Amino acid sequence: MKNIVYFDLETQKSADEVGGWDKIRDMRMSIGVTYSTARGTYEIYSEKRVNELIRELQRADLVVGFNNLRFDYEVLHGYTVLDLTQVPTLDMLVEVQRILQHRLSLDSIASATLGLEKTSEGLLALAWFKEGRMAEIAEYCCFDVKITKLVHEYGAAHRQLFYKNRFGARLSVAINW
Repeated sequence: MKNIVYFDLETQKSADEVGGWDKIRDMRMSIGVTYSTARGTYEIYSEKRVNELIRELQRADLVVGFNNLRFDYEVLHGYTVLDLTQVPTLDMLVEVQRILQHRLSLDSIASATLGLEKTSEGLLALAWFKEGRMAEIAEYCCFDVKITKLVHEYGAAHRQLFYKNRFGARLSVAINW
């Protein structure tokens, strides 16, 4: 059985706090979450367990995320000398952007495709970290991983996803994963 690992993480600091988007690895991980199809469960990783998270990603047959190549992996590069972009990865943002020539949010795709919306946003997760509310971050991150998994599975089964453009029209994009 192929082990697909769905993945997302939240950070401790914003781009502004670390001096810009060119310093993503300095944002530090607050919580990372995976869902492994081989295991059939979610796993929540604190910063103390970041090396276990990196090992899980390395062992996956495929890692699926949304903006994980540019963002999540870059955060993890602050903890390892390994080049995580060498791990077999499907970054759904990159694939959709390649086709449409513009970026979409996971929320835009999930709401138009599945009728689901994210439970919160990353900026709130930063505030929760400063307040020590790690359980809320973990719950939010788990839900993002679940949405990522559902969007990926829908796209794989139907070869298309839906999104709303800036005028609110529901459009489709053909995908092949």
